Amino acid sequence: MEKVILVGVETQENFKTFEETMTELGNLAETAQGEVVGEMIQRRQSIDRRTILGKGKLLELSSLVNSVEADTVVFNHELTARQARLIEEEVDVKVVDRVQLILDIFAMRAKSKEGQLQVELAQLNYLLPRLVGQGSSLSRLGGGIGTRGPGETKLETDRRHIRHKVTQIKRELKQTEEHRERNRQKRKESAIFQIGLIGYTNAGKSTIMNLLTDTKTYAEDQLFATLDPLTKKWPLPNGLETTLTDTVGFIQDLPTELIEAFQSTLEESRSVDLLLHVVDSTSENRDQQEETVVELMETLEMNHIPVLTVYNKADLIEMESFVPTLYPNCLISAFEEAGKDILTDAIIKQIQEIFVSFELVLEAKDAYKLTQMTREVLIDSYDYMEEDNEYVVRGYANQNSKWLTKNNTEEENY
Repeated sequence: MEKVILVGVETQENFKTFEETMTELGNLAETAQGEVVGEMIQRRQSIDRRTILGKGKLLELSSLVNSVEADTVVFNHELTARQARLIEEEVDVKVVDRVQLILDIFAMRAKSKEGQLQVELAQLNYLLPRLVGQGSSLSRLGGGIGTRGPGETKLETDRRHIRHKVTQIKRELKQTEEHRERNRQKRKESAIFQIGLIGYTNAGKSTIMNLLTDTKTYAEDQLFATLDPLTKKWPLPNGLETTLTDTVGFIQDLPTELIEAFQSTLEESRSVDLLLHVVDSTSENRDQQEETVVELMETLEMNHIPVLTVYNKADLIEMESFVPTLYPNCLISAFEEAGKDILTDAIIKQIQEIFVSFELVLEAKDAYKLTQMTREVLIDSYDYMEEDNEYVVRGYANQNSKWLTKNNTEEENY
């Protein structure tokens, strides 16, 4: 494992979230298979434009690197090529920033061809404006944290080659995006209700996916354990067919390069009918994490979608002292079977609010249609009226449902 030193500058702009982001930086470094052996923090009005740290602190950092024999210095700030070069000249080890670290973890996690292409695109977009000055670290070390995937490209790889590669990847991703769009359209046309899981990284989205659908999605206590989107069918107890989509977790200061590269993946969540915002109820920084997700939802133009907040990890908190901050919500433990019933009931309640109520009369000869109806609408009850030889069906349906249209047509004819 590489020995890593974390560096951060607390300023007037970031003091509210500084402590949390530094803790998060340590977790990111460990996720990237680094061993944190030191930390350096400086408090000042604003960061130094040349080297982030002031001159004195930069000398201290150099001494710390030597004393603990560190391999890598990770800054909790995005560095320009010039800043990285100047700092590296002083400390004489590899210097990476928060964005590189996150991109690095994504490179480790991507399993599907699409995921790997998206990560490579993000890394190349990050690397392109930083080619000058990156040579010493890349050629000297040639691997490890911050240099996985295309990060291992040496300085002689020129901008023209990278731009060509970016164009090539975008072309491949475009084909995948079109395929995804066709699948989404099919789901829309088939009247399947679509649910998306979103939330801060490591909040428990994949565990909830496993709980509801009885699948074995990779779910570990790690940042960005899930990278590739996964959609599974999930029929509700009353028969309504839904799909559940698990996507990448959010994090503070999610790199712009990643948001741009993962547009087609994020589109999976943007087109759903209901979002489950999974929140780690045990997190000391819960409010900040909630705020980060809500802000990213606005950035990604997802704030028009109905949201149910799912406070997870209830088994690790004192229920009596828990106070929710987002509504509507439910509190569960994804590791307890009871959590499945609580969440299912909360989801059904939300679907009822999204749908419109209806009452439909079916002639006895059309009773076979009830099976199809059960898959496409929420049926509350259906009663056989013996004197009229017909069924009266009550429930909730999407406002564009053919069953509502059928009902209206029959009422007009009557």
